[in-house]
Amino acid sequence: MSGKGLPPVLDTAGPQADPIATLSWVLIVGGGVILLIILVALGIALFGGAWRRKFAGERMVIIGGILFPVVTLTGLLTYGLGLTAGLVGTEDADPVRIHVTGEQWWWRVEYLEPARFTSANEIVIPVGRPALIDLASDNVIHSFWVPELAGKLDMIPGKTNRIRLLAEEPGVYFGACAEYCGGPHALMLFRVRALPPADYARWVRRESGSAMPPSESLAAEGAALFQTLGCGGCHQVRGTRSRGLAGPDLTHVASRLHLGAGILPNNKGTLGGWVANPQRLKPGVKMPAYSALSARELRALVTYMDGLE
Repeated sequence: MSGKGLPPVLDTAGPQADPIATLSWVLIVGGGVILLIILVALGIALFGGAWRRKFAGERMVIIGGILFPVVTLTGLLTYGLGLTAGLVGTEDADPVRIHVTGEQWWWRVEYLEPARFTSANEIVIPVGRPALIDLASDNVIHSFWVPELAGKLDMIPGKTNRIRLLAEEPGVYFGACAEYCGGPHALMLFRVRALPPADYARWVRRESGSAMPPSESLAAEGAALFQTLGCGGCHQVRGTRSRGLAGPDLTHVASRLHLGAGILPNNKGTLGGWVANPQRLKPGVKMPAYSALSARELRALVTYMDGLE
């Protein structure tokens, strides 16, 4: 993130977010000025003496109660529409194409171009190249929001909306569901990683490939346990017999920055805690707990998944 000490919605890193930040500053400053005017008028009404009698006339009521709001709101509406007009209808010659589905309560991320593969809870885009992201939901209404890169856009069942992201500099940008969707809505987060073009090309080549088979005995034991426990019924690991689609794709889960839809740093400790008792970390999540695993079984399973890079 660019990190200037401002809230993310005002600390922009892309052209889609710049007009929104500008409009936010106009609203903040304008609202402060209007508040000051109201406080001055209130002070005159309470303690103004002769000034109070002048402000009590019909003329001031018309100016302050009718003309001032009409002129202010009309000007703000006109300025806001003109400022944000460029956010729609943009045509791009060579965009990255991505389809994101809002699940309960995580994000399914399907890359369509230049290679076709599936990931989850993290969106990777190249710096300086637009990403056109189709947004959908097959359950309830979600809202996709990356405040440093763009505004909010709803994900409505039965309808596909499209948002454009363009990062001007490398970084990791915070994203969240901005529409209450029940359950652990507040823990439905994600990240957008913007990589330099060369790094992005290498990432696509690696991410679009199948998982590498485990190279050590403990990881191999974990891979067998993954199948025995039925994890492949919900999760896909490309290159194996695991073809489940109910949960996130885990083919390269170890390469992601976070677990649990953006709520935990991705390391062996948090991965073990998530497998053993996800409900404790994210109440309402649909994944069952595997608290009956022995310490060795849990360590083997975590070792296998930590090797899925």
